[in-house]
Amino acid sequence: MAIRVATSQPQALLAAIKRTIEQRHVETWAYDKDGDFTHTPTQWANKCWLRPHIGVGTLTFTTLPPRGVALSKEIYAVYHGRFIEMLLAHFDSQFSDAEATAVGTTQDVVRASA
Repeated sequence: MAIRVATSQPQALLAAIKRTIEQRHVETWAYDKDGDFTHTPTQWANKCWLRPHIGVGTLTFTTLPPRGVALSKEIYAVYHGRFIEMLLAHFDSQFSDAEATAVGTTQDVVRASA
């Protein structure tokens, strides 16, 4: 499961996201020393991380669950939906399209909700 963002300047968009978090214009997301993003509201904090990957014309975020834990579909949905929401609210002029894959990719671990 991944978020794919179409942008002509993926490195600049990633830097802008980090800068906006650092300046506290975005308060519900944080990133760690590895550059992975997590949602910070108490209910969702550290349930997943989104790892950025720079590509030609694309900034992709793949999911990283906590060690030894597979992601539930609910956590996947919240992280992906709210991250795209944040992109739309703050960076709409810096990308042309954002999408979330509906099923896991080879880099993601997801389990069905109980």
